[in-house]
Amino acid sequence: MNCEKLSNPSMHKKKKLKHTVNKAKEQSIMENKNQNDKSKSIHDILPLDLIHIILLRVPIRHLARLKCVSKLWCSLISDRDFAELHFHHSPATTNACFFMKNDTTAYLVYLDDNDASEKLVCPPFQKKPPSNFSVVGSCRGFILFHRDPHFLVVWNPLTGSSKRISYSHIVHRSKPPGPRIGYDVYLHGFGYDASQDDYLLLVGWCDCEGQYHLDCFSLRTNSWINLDAAVPKNLGIQLLGFRYWHSGGLFFNGAVHWAPWDLKDYRDVIIIFDLMEMTFSTISVPEQLSCSSPSLTLLGNCLALYSGNDDCRNTDIWVMKEYKVHSSWTLYQIPCKDFRPLCLSSNGDIIGRGYTSYDKTGYFIYNVRGDLLKHFKSLCCQLPYRERINVYTESLLPLPSDIKDKDNNKKMKKEIGPQVHHEYFEQPDVAKG
Repeated sequence: MNCEKLSNPSMHKKKKLKHTVNKAKEQSIMENKNQNDKSKSIHDILPLDLIHIILLRVPIRHLARLKCVSKLWCSLISDRDFAELHFHHSPATTNACFFMKNDTTAYLVYLDDNDASEKLVCPPFQKKPPSNFSVVGSCRGFILFHRDPHFLVVWNPLTGSSKRISYSHIVHRSKPPGPRIGYDVYLHGFGYDASQDDYLLLVGWCDCEGQYHLDCFSLRTNSWINLDAAVPKNLGIQLLGFRYWHSGGLFFNGAVHWAPWDLKDYRDVIIIFDLMEMTFSTISVPEQLSCSSPSLTLLGNCLALYSGNDDCRNTDIWVMKEYKVHSSWTLYQIPCKDFRPLCLSSNGDIIGRGYTSYDKTGYFIYNVRGDLLKHFKSLCCQLPYRERINVYTESLLPLPSDIKDKDNNKKMKKEIGPQVHHEYFEQPDVAKG
């Protein structure tokens, strides 16, 4: 199984790199003017271009601390172009497993070939417990939470940037006569449209007459868009409804993917929504899939389905080695009950969490032949059996609202004085009006 390989930066990225370094050079000149002593700094010894290349190779978790080295380094690391380059081209990409411990705290678990570590974090929830937030997606370093009945929160655990979005206008229209249907009826999706440099949140819902709809929230325009026209009848969605697919979508290859709850009738397909084309399509699951309730994940740069085998002793992992090529589904069997594949090691081995036949529970590494290679014993946190795991790639990327507010604050500072402090999470709920 091949992991995703790093590609060489494009000419556009190289121009971004030059632009970022030039801005940092201006900062370095200003620092040198302010120095009264003649002692040499690291900037006098190493060329700025080389410092930039070194920082691109530093694991993302350590970059925040390096901002304190100097104003120059802070300027380099805080630059959006640098964050974009680091996210796409750094060989030190960090994948973290995120899950909620309780209503107010969560764990970040880091796993690699030789070591495992964990960190306790506090999501930016204003409500006091019980808040009942659940993870329904992730994209480019951001995690999407949902809270019943009508709140979504986007949060970057590394930078702390967050934004709350309300879709109360949808809830009021979707409520049928009688008892209210729970949030699991809805499809939630979160992804990035590279053509518009925009993060999009999707909500699939049902109105009082049983008709299914799709709404999209743009973080760049801060507004809702109705996409009912994109919901086709020939996919079985109108016939069966959104409720027959897992609520939380998986973002991959510019599209959001939802796996079926049950492999019956029209439900033997993965639903796909392309964020650039704004169109639905499907991928058929493997005919030999033995479990009726599979889950989606990413292994390397491949879409994968996993489920417990009928014998209840093994876990089947189906990997689609070529995207949207049905014949490329490849089966791997792991001799571990309720095994949840999380990511691949640098050697292409499968890292996940489950229960072995020897009554061991925890995090393990298996090769593709099903041989147990390692059992991580250093972790204190134990993942709850029913808790959703979200594996995401950490980043320093800002939300579009962060960039706009930063630009507006600079303009305000220039015109009227000191910069105004802004709390993103305390913005009013955004709803279609």
